[in-house]
Amino acid sequence: MVDKPESGTIFGVPYNFERPSLGRMLSAYWKPDEGMLVEKPFGIGYTLNLASWRSWVVLLVAGVLLWRERETGDATDEAESDGPVEVVVDD
Repeated sequence: MVDKPESGTIFGVPYNFERPSLGRMLSAYWKPDEGMLVEKPFGIGYTLNLASWRSWVVLLVAGVLLWRERETGDATDEAESDGPVEVVVDD
């Protein structure tokens, strides 16, 4: 049987299925000399580089959007529970 490579790229997207070590996991998320996105230490694709300030901005924006969604989600749940809504579609 042919051994398949555990890491490489497919259509320009990196993959790595080698067993991750703690050192490799920590060093993968903190690369000061790299850009905002770095290769994932395990799996397919890219992840955020926590040494880049841009990554922290992305996390902050995502956190604020999630917080606002949860706050406004409570108000819309009450309005949706009023009863059934009839939808008329004209052909």
